Amino acid sequence: MNAKKIISQLLSSAGITVNGNSPWDIQVHNDHFYTQALAAGSLGLGESYMGNWWDCQRLDEFFSRVLRSELDKKARRSLAVKGEVLLSRLFNPQSPSKAYRNGAAHYDLGNDLFQGMLDKRMVYTCAFWGNAHTLDEAQEQKLDLTCRKLKLQPGMHVLDIGCGWGSFAKFAAERYQVKVTGITISKEQAELAMQLCKGLPVNIQLMDYRALTGRYDAISSLGMFEHVGLKNYDIYMQTVHNCLSDDGLFLLHTIGSNTSTDYIDPWINKYIFPHSLLPSIRQIGKAIEGLFVMEHWENFSVDYDKTLTAWFENFSANWNKLKARYDDTFYRMWKYYLLSCAGSFRARKNQLWQLVLSKKGIEGGYRFA
Repeated sequence: MNAKKIISQLLSSAGITVNGNSPWDIQVHNDHFYTQALAAGSLGLGESYMGNWWDCQRLDEFFSRVLRSELDKKARRSLAVKGEVLLSRLFNPQSPSKAYRNGAAHYDLGNDLFQGMLDKRMVYTCAFWGNAHTLDEAQEQKLDLTCRKLKLQPGMHVLDIGCGWGSFAKFAAERYQVKVTGITISKEQAELAMQLCKGLPVNIQLMDYRALTGRYDAISSLGMFEHVGLKNYDIYMQTVHNCLSDDGLFLLHTIGSNTSTDYIDPWINKYIFPHSLLPSIRQIGKAIEGLFVMEHWENFSVDYDKTLTAWFENFSANWNKLKARYDDTFYRMWKYYLLSCAGSFRARKNQLWQLVLSKKGIEGGYRFA
């Protein structure tokens, strides 16, 4: 059976027709797409899209259907991808010497890109929509929810691990009158965060989490744990434990996987988040065992579908301002990234968790208003 027939049959089992009329159907422009997708799986699918070999009116819905039908489990992984997985098992691709390079590959692409894509506060993590009607409102709700879960009080000193452009630090300092120390491994993020938080009791540092010292009343980590890596989960949690006051709370906000693995989607690894990894419940549980009491665990993954869709809409609307610095291949790559991830959350393939942890357990139990 030739590659075209195999791919067509696989997609048909997910309700997708090659050159069909539905918004989630794909339109193939180059027949090399079939052999590329069959030989290299996810990597071949993404690279052939970047090369304009195929299109789809609704990439998000295409991926939702592909993942709901578990076609990803049937896709073949190339020898190159298998080699990358083997190396990640033998070595530590998120070691201190490599962490800055991994971070720069994504977060130092250009602040103009992220300013054109994100909300006004530049929050690059899942929003909490609730009753919100706009991305700005949804991100503000998420920041406020985080502060309430941490039970922030005026005068507290809060550590923000992976502070991004300072959105949480600025919000917490302004609304809850706390002092915040934020760390990031992105030079571009750190520079802009310092500007945005100027005049507030916020200290932004270019630092790897493994270099942290001192004690803090509360610790937040929003959308950073995905870059820690399986080999470093223990040292990450031990570092947080060492830095958290005995009666303090730690909030971990992370994308999560339904299964335990030690590798990421190969296309995402190569083009978007090098050497990232989505943790499973079991992997997180193992890392916190003996260090923390799990006080609260919430899943609002469906909100990430809406967040990613809103990010793409902003990115697309601002493309004319961005295209002088980013070419058409980048546009297709970024569109594929945002909408394939939206489809993944819609299919419930990925989760978004917020955990609240304490060191000794909150006397009388944990509640937040």
